[in-house]
Amino acid sequence: MHISWLGNTALKIQTKPFDKDITIVIDAYKQKKGSFPRSLTPDIALYTRGEEDVITLSGDPFVFSTPGEVDTKGVLVTSVEGHEPGEIMLRIDTEDMTLVHLGMIKKQLTAKQLEVLSGADILCLPVGNVDSFDSESAVKLVNEIEPRVVIPYAFNSDNDPDAKVVESFLKEIGSKNNTPEKKVILKEKDLPEEDTLVVVLEKE
Repeated sequence: MHISWLGNTALKIQTKPFDKDITIVIDAYKQKKGSFPRSLTPDIALYTRGEEDVITLSGDPFVFSTPGEVDTKGVLVTSVEGHEPGEIMLRIDTEDMTLVHLGMIKKQLTAKQLEVLSGADILCLPVGNVDSFDSESAVKLVNEIEPRVVIPYAFNSDNDPDAKVVESFLKEIGSKNNTPEKKVILKEKDLPEEDTLVVVLEKE
């Protein structure tokens, strides 16, 4: 599984559940500031805040933006209602791994949300944006879900220059890995067994 950060809450995931590469794009919304890919051709397009103000996607992707469960192209996507109307949180199961994407949230998860989202191998969560967790709340949630890999997003970038930098979250969680990577490649057999790995992605 390859994961890259497109800015704000947007991620691109490339996975190979069977013999064909599948591209998943989460939250391809138009940005008020900064750069964002002009051309994306995903197989699956997921949105955590509805389908308004989205960029035009090429091809004919499978689009999903409501609570529920769908199995498409070898990828199982389960979503649960977020804290606000029209918002969802995502659980993606592929390649024997579970990835959770929380959208843009700042409240701790409810019991119903945890029921769907707990047990994640990879937790992608917002830190830094005014509408997202502060560092302490983010770490509290990480400790509750106990993922093996944490990927922060929505921190300071050209899309959101007013957001806080990611370093305060890294300090709070005690991560020594501060060097941003262009993309991360994760395989089930290589996931850490004990310590949680924090991966900081450089905006694509």
